[in-house]
Amino acid sequence: MKIVEQIKQPIAYEMELFEQKFQLSMSSKVALLNRITHYIVNRKGKQMRPMFVFLVAKMVARGEVRERTYRGASVIELIHTATLVHDDVVDDSNIRRGFFSVNALWKNKIAVLIGDYLLSKGLLLSIDNNDFDLLKIISVAVREMSEGELLQIEKARKLDITEDVYYEIIRQKTATLIAACCSLGAASVKPESPDVETMRKFGELIGMAFQIKDDLFDYGDAQIGKPTGIDIKEQKMTLPLIHVLNNANKKDKKWLINSIKNHNKNTKRVKEVIAYVKQNGGLDYAITKMKAFQENALQLLNNYPDSEYKTALKLMVNYVIDRKK
Repeated sequence: MKIVEQIKQPIAYEMELFEQKFQLSMSSKVALLNRITHYIVNRKGKQMRPMFVFLVAKMVARGEVRERTYRGASVIELIHTATLVHDDVVDDSNIRRGFFSVNALWKNKIAVLIGDYLLSKGLLLSIDNNDFDLLKIISVAVREMSEGELLQIEKARKLDITEDVYYEIIRQKTATLIAACCSLGAASVKPESPDVETMRKFGELIGMAFQIKDDLFDYGDAQIGKPTGIDIKEQKMTLPLIHVLNNANKKDKKWLINSIKNHNKNTKRVKEVIAYVKQNGGLDYAITKMKAFQENALQLLNNYPDSEYKTALKLMVNYVIDRKK
């Protein structure tokens, strides 16, 4: 059995019901809108976000989920999908998860409007049901995601990223959404309990590990779907590179910065940078940091009694680190 199937097993019923509710939450009287949202729903990824919501809710409430757990999961997916549709417009990207993106098929104007529509549907789903605590969790995540992206853009221009700034970027850009899923799962069944903050922290730690793993793919082999060296070509400063930059001698540092700033489209030069990072312990350092985040996340689960949901969450934490793409 595939690992993702194994993780999904204890929440298989909830996930099936969630899909039906999620489709309903997108519906509109406008035929064009329905056609596009139907296209989006049928090309979903692994659905890790709703899985986190349901697994956490069931672990915290000993197997119980509520109607608002489904609503929370739907709101997260609506708002996250909205940000992805907007991202593809911003990045001028024609492919999303191996299929044409919304902007590739329907052009930018419609894609931006679809993103706005999904965002408003998410907000209304919370407001109509007085889930203001859940809405706050999600709204904070969206604000932080935007700040993280802008901080990364700002720092990429100067290439002066310290390790602390890098952690702040990935905390906001990636970890905050997984943190929102986990705290929302807890808040949906036990509002205002200490579990809400514990699970937020748990999700944040997984998110940090997840992003470092993603950064490591840039130095891997080309068959994982993400071409190697793409971060360097886009002048994205990731942990392996930051570590070697901070520890390089003056001459090497100058060469590295010059390579990233002025020769980032030169395939040979990018390969040389990758080789330098590997030889100087950049990958090993990043792997050590990633495993520390993983370890801290697993420790937070020790506070909860054993259950199939806790086991699945442990599997999920390890899957984040061991995944091949």
